[in-house]
Amino acid sequence: MSKVAIVTDSNSGITQSQALAFGIRVLPMPFYINEKMYYEDIDLSQEQFYQMLASGANISTSQPVVANVLDLWDELLTSYDQVVHIPMSSGLSGSCETATALAVDYDGRVEVVNNQRISVTQRQSVLDALKLAGEGKSAQEIKKILEDTKYDSSIYIMVNTLDYLKKGGRITPTAAAIGTLLKLKPVLQIQGEKLDAYAKARSVKQAKSLMIKAMQHDFVERFGSDEQGTGMYLQLAYTGDRGEAERFYQEVRQIFPKQDIVMDPLSLSVSCHIGPGALAVACTKKLW
Repeated sequence: MSKVAIVTDSNSGITQSQALAFGIRVLPMPFYINEKMYYEDIDLSQEQFYQMLASGANISTSQPVVANVLDLWDELLTSYDQVVHIPMSSGLSGSCETATALAVDYDGRVEVVNNQRISVTQRQSVLDALKLAGEGKSAQEIKKILEDTKYDSSIYIMVNTLDYLKKGGRITPTAAAIGTLLKLKPVLQIQGEKLDAYAKARSVKQAKSLMIKAMQHDFVERFGSDEQGTGMYLQLAYTGDRGEAERFYQEVRQIFPKQDIVMDPLSLSVSCHIGPGALAVACTKKLW
């Protein structure tokens, strides 16, 4: 039986302290802020990130440094037979493609999973991989299971401000101005590789209702469950405003009382493109 190490990146929302408790490794994502490099959860906290974002700092995302990836794999392979590496969705970053190319030189000892996950759904993939490794599955078997079920998740995100979508070129300045005037709250979705538009709401309350109804629809129509999400993990994420997220959490708990709901900050790599005050609801189909 192979001894398999599990690696992910900080886009999963798993902190360094949580990684230690889980027995996994988390590569911190690098960010350039006013041309200086920071590493998420190493020398860049959630609070610092949002303070810099609010101050108008020039923030750009970057892939993990190749040397850091290789050094981590080499270190783990002195104690483990194989490594399963679970990066963020290949549709949102080039880090998955880079890792896949690097793994070729490891002759099957490193398997990179491309299962289109981000944030809380990526976190669940990591926990699933950890359980599969504990059951004696090889890196190749874990990769196949996670990739075969890569579309078994949904994320809906309410954007609180249009400023960052405009800044990133995802909407035009005119559309942003009209949307701001009408107080629109766009709801975005991730059901696979990309972050796409889903609906427009006229209030936070309406956006929350849209997301919950969309989730119930997916439970039944996409995943063959019921409106309570039997056999599904239900997850929440947010950017910046934990107080509003806690209120949303309580509202969702009332609608899905049987669910054990996980809530984490949304990945900073997504947050810098949508800004603070966003709320997200997500689900992942259980493997067991």
